[in-house]
Amino acid sequence: MYFTQKDFFLTSKMVYYRYDINYLNIDETLPFLSERTTMTTIYFVRHAEPDYQNHNDRLRELTAKGLEDSKSVTAFLSDKQIDLILSSPYRRAIATIKDFADKNEMPIHFVYDFRERKVDTAWIDDFESFCKSQWEDFNFKLPGGESLGEVQSRNIRALKKILQNYKGKNMVIGTHGTSLSTIIHYFDPAFGYEDFQKIRNLMPWILRFDFFANNFVSMREYRLCKNLWREICP
Repeated sequence: MYFTQKDFFLTSKMVYYRYDINYLNIDETLPFLSERTTMTTIYFVRHAEPDYQNHNDRLRELTAKGLEDSKSVTAFLSDKQIDLILSSPYRRAIATIKDFADKNEMPIHFVYDFRERKVDTAWIDDFESFCKSQWEDFNFKLPGGESLGEVQSRNIRALKKILQNYKGKNMVIGTHGTSLSTIIHYFDPAFGYEDFQKIRNLMPWILRFDFFANNFVSMREYRLCKNLWREICP
């Protein structure tokens, strides 16, 4: 199905109108993309620094530093021969890759399943205890929220559809820390709470996933240090 305005935000000033964003039906392929090779590369880009004073998870914007760091994301992606840009529909994820999309005159397509985990219907103060409980039990959730198992399930479902429809493409996916961590955990079950704590403050953060014939091949990590991207060896 195609997602509509009501599926995302309640405000009348919709972020995807300002950014000129299109929605992607991941059950169908885009006609201008043809299969080039069976090696598929996806660059998951965790958003840059957000403004936590805004408690609206969907509409939380980037800080001035986050916006500046998004230009470093553009620099990193500039030579990656990107064919397609996808994103969570949340504002901070879009804003992190918008500069790259604008400079290359490419649309950003929303995939709703790549949104961040829903914690609860209200802001919680004791996030540390909540986070640890979720990593210790993938079924743990607050009333009105999501478990990590549920987050992982929808992210992997979306990823598999994209791999099926866009074999051989180089793609960017704008994402979030928890959502991305559940994807990592799917391919590397050893990734857990302590690993999540180590990456919690890495914003922006880029992971490259390579797939051959839809099978996971490798993962590479890139961290921004003094405006330079460095590959982190495992």
